[in-house]
Amino acid sequence: MLKKIFIKYLLLLSLVFLATTSVNAEELAPLLAELQQAAAETETLSSPFVQEKYLQIFSEKLISNGQFAYQKPDRLRWELLTPVASGFILRGDQGERWNSLSQKQEKFSVKSDPIMGMIAQQLLAWARVDLDWLQSRYRMEVSSVTPIVLTLYPLDQGEATFIDHLNIQFSTDRRHVSEVLMVEQGGDSTLLRFIDAQVNIELAADTFQVPEL
Repeated sequence: MLKKIFIKYLLLLSLVFLATTSVNAEELAPLLAELQQAAAETETLSSPFVQEKYLQIFSEKLISNGQFAYQKPDRLRWELLTPVASGFILRGDQGERWNSLSQKQEKFSVKSDPIMGMIAQQLLAWARVDLDWLQSRYRMEVSSVTPIVLTLYPLDQGEATFIDHLNIQFSTDRRHVSEVLMVEQGGDSTLLRFIDAQVNIELAADTFQVPEL
């Protein structure tokens, strides 16, 4: 009896695996095409976000709140509002960052600052749904169709040393990213949730300017 149950369990697992493989193979290309088509119509994007960071050494999550803005093709504003106000703006290849705790402002170039360059590239890729760039750096799978969730595994060995995978979830209308989950090799993780995102609104004139500290 137990043997029959075990065989049925293995059969069920194999069917689930085959179904997942089928979705990844058959649905990935048309899904990506739909996402790119929707993103092509996005001129601006603005959204509050919540960042939840889980560290194994702490029992509670570290919560931050912030604001994100994007204007096509390459303007960004990424700002943490709590617990410490900080962030950066990007206008093409040039940017400025600030920190209210240190009361410092600093200009940077994505060409000469590889860390800020990578951060900016990631955020632009999510905002623009730049799937060509993402596919050049990650092995991509479809984890869910409703809502669309893509799981990304780093191809770069250096990045794979630290990052196990990323889960990118899209909004129900498929026009923007709604969640990003980054899972590190050591078990720590960071979840970004974009709340009440507004697409193609007129952004304030000072959106891509450094705030007064």
